[in-house]
Amino acid sequence: MSELINNSQSRKELLKHMILQLHEGVAPEAIRARMVELLTKIPYGEVVEVEQELIGEGLPESEVLRLCDIHSQALDGHIDLSGMKIVAPGHPADTFKRENREMEKIANELREHFIGLETEFSGHGSDLYVNTVKGLFNKLMDVDKHYRRKENLLFPYLENYGITGPPKVMWGKHDETRDLLKNAINALNMPGEFTLDMMQMKVELYLNPAVKAITDMIMKEEEILLPMSLDKLTETDWYEIYKQTNEIGYCLYDPAVTWTPQGIESMEETSAEDGSINLPSGKFTSEELLAILNTLPADITFVDRNDKVKYFSQGKERIFDRNRAILGRDVRLCHPPSSVHIVDQIVADFKSGKADSAPFWIQMGEKFIHIEYFALRNEKGEYLGTMEISQNLTEKRKISGDQRLLSYRKK
Repeated sequence: MSELINNSQSRKELLKHMILQLHEGVAPEAIRARMVELLTKIPYGEVVEVEQELIGEGLPESEVLRLCDIHSQALDGHIDLSGMKIVAPGHPADTFKRENREMEKIANELREHFIGLETEFSGHGSDLYVNTVKGLFNKLMDVDKHYRRKENLLFPYLENYGITGPPKVMWGKHDETRDLLKNAINALNMPGEFTLDMMQMKVELYLNPAVKAITDMIMKEEEILLPMSLDKLTETDWYEIYKQTNEIGYCLYDPAVTWTPQGIESMEETSAEDGSINLPSGKFTSEELLAILNTLPADITFVDRNDKVKYFSQGKERIFDRNRAILGRDVRLCHPPSSVHIVDQIVADFKSGKADSAPFWIQMGEKFIHIEYFALRNEKGEYLGTMEISQNLTEKRKISGDQRLLSYRKK
């Protein structure tokens, strides 16, 4: 038995076999017991390799996503982290962990309120209890920035090293957690007075599952994702992630120190030479063209004929996150798994000539956002790529009548 446990390939095959058993419906508790018995310590890299292999062998990502929580619970506390690299304060991996500690504090505080529900409800009344819990959940909503930094900064670098399966699965779990948090907030914002029985029901059905999703993701990050990322990414990779982090922001924590990797000289960007770009109807300098694109009241993203993100504008009002880490990234990996089929359909229809545009509009809080995809073609009609234009039309929808007098917006 010790040979089996100490042999990496045998250990991975065993783990893969157990995950497939879960897929086939074998009782999770029985699988967990076998994992604890046979796999006393599993190097974190092997967990990632097994997930990647399962997806490569045809197990649907949706099924890996469904099983993720089960086999993560079975592995919790049994993953060997002895070889994990230690990083300095300010390093993106250190920041992810410090944000996790802040989220854990809020999660623990919420659990204490759930345990003391009956006493607090009787002693202080429903309004105070609900407002207290609601305030803590509003803080937890900040986790979206934590997840977006993983999705838009960290995952693209992992993909550059051929690690695509686990990030897709984790992005799917992010979306599940976001939905659970929204459901919890909606449950707390329902009009009317809350009774004790009603609150107990909401804790069981909406609030506790959201808190559990947050803490489960912390385990997946710190025992699998971050150790693997520290092994794969170079200091230059991490520095690029670090420099772009401010574009998205931090979650419940603001680093007090700056971080620059040792041995890396200043990596400040240098401006490109000011060359002219000649077009049939005129010409620009690169400085002029950049100013035009960034002044247009819309977000522009260009995906080339090979489905790689090649450019995005950097206007003052950003609607969706865009970071340089997405340049060269497959457009499908820039969207959550639940919407990839829509992206595939649009690109396929553009390439085949079936369609030239695809408009969408959504309500984001108080903002009305219009999104439209356009097929770009040359004079011969050959497909060059796709352009996405996103606009905040909230104020423009209110326009009526005429404005014939000169009027300026005050700065």
